[in-house]
Formats: sequence, C-alpha cells, structure tokens
Amino acid sequence: MKDADCPWWAPPLLAVQFLTRLPVPGTTGLSSAQVHSGLVRAVGWFPLVGALVGAVTAAVALGAARWWPVPVAVVAALIVEARLTGAFHEDAVADFCDAFGGGQTSDDVRRIMKDSRIGSYGAVGLGLAIGLRAVLLMAVVGMATPVAAAGIMIASACFGRLLAAVLMAAVPPAAAGTGLAKDIGSGVGGGVIGLAVLTAVPGLAPFAWAAPGPALLTLAASAAFVLWFRAMLLRRIGGSTGDCLGFGAYAGQLLLLLAATAG
Repeated sequence: MKDADCPWWAPPLLAVQFLTRLPVPGTTGLSSAQVHSGLVRAVGWFPLVGALVGAVTAAVALGAARWWPVPVAVVAALIVEARLTGAFHEDAVADFCDAFGGGQTSDDVRRIMKDSRIGSYGAVGLGLAIGLRAVLLMAVVGMATPVAAAGIMIASACFGRLLAAVLMAAVPPAAAGTGLAKDIGSGVGGGVIGLAVLTAVPGLAPFAWAAPGPALLTLAASAAFVLWFRAMLLRRIGGSTGDCLGFGAYAGQLLLLLAATAG
C-alpha cells in the first residue's frame, strides 16, 4: 500500500474524530499523507456522524423533557451536544460573524477570522444563532410526538453536515484560507458528495417520508442559500474557509428546523 493510500476503514473514523471529541482508536498509526487522503473521503461520512450527534441531542432533550420543562430540557441537550462536538460549529459561527460583520476588505475579513478573540459581531451572531436554534428545538419538542421530534432533530444535524460537504464542493478554498477548506476542500468532488448523500439517507429519509412538504422547502431554501453564500464568499474573500463551512453547517440545521416548524 502506498503511503498516501488510506485504509478503507479509516475515513469514517476520521470523520468521527474530526466532528466530535470522542476518543477514536486506530488512527494514530496513520501517516500524515494517509490522514490527509482519509480526511477527503471522510467528508462523505459527515452526514452520518451528524445524524449520530443529532440522536444524542434528541435523546437528552426528550429524556429530560419527561422531568423538567421543555426549555430546560433543550438547554441541557445543547450543553451535552456542545461538549460532544467541542462547540465546533458554534466557534465557526462566532468567527464568521466577527469577520464578515467587522471586516471591510478581504484582508480584514481573513485577519479577523484568524483572531481567537470574539468581538461584538461574533457575540451577537452566536447568541442569536444559538437562541434561534434553541427556540426552534423547543417548538419541535412541543409540537411533535417524541418519535417525530427525534426524527426532526436527527435530520437537522445530519442535513447541516451534508450542506457543509456540498459547500466544500461548490466553493473553492480561498487563496489565503485556513482549516478544512484549505486542507482538503479542493479534493472534494462528485464521488465524495455522492457518498455524503448516501450516508445522509438514514438521517434524512424518516423526516422526508413523514414531512415531504417541509423536506422540499428545506431543499429549496438551501439551494437559494448555497447560491447566495457562494457568490458572497467569492466576492468578499475569493473562496471559502473552515469557518465559512462551519457557518454553513449551522445554517443548514436552522433551515431544516425553520421548515419543519413553519405554518
């Protein structure tokens, strides 16, 4: 096996390792070239890992709702999820809002995005994003049966990671970008996206079957978002960065939840 050839079993483990803080055995023996190759293919497993994260969130929210008020249960679930994922996408939302809210030039945007400190745009943007998601999850728990609510929460987490994968293929990495977009984004093509769609089926199929109208609304809204987001990123910084992809993943979760609770 060539050094850059990643074992077949490694990409799903690398996806879990990348998107969560769970200890993943078996990857320490991989070379840096194998890890890089595996991470490109791991993108195809992102939706399934997202569905698993959503299942944990749903289990905590619905379990806690049997003992406490729904708002308390949802906040508890978001706390557990943040610990599970290391607040991975929330960090991206804060960095994205800071950079694109406060940056005037492309250099400003990239410089602010690399700054670990959170400014006013980041604080407000992150607070509003988490607040909106929390309120939507409360609505889901209150309006649906436990099984249906779990399906919506799992689907939203799955769809967010799928949208991040689509954005990786749709928007080239920025020339001075950092993170996932720069490291492996250029290697994500049709094969990886096809795998991502396939691994999204377990998380999305129950929701699409039970609520075809909201599912179609999610797809339409997401298509519009991808077109707008791509044009904006190319205009402002010439491509995407890891924080842009993380913001896109969070936006995907919100879009599905908004569609599921509409009307």
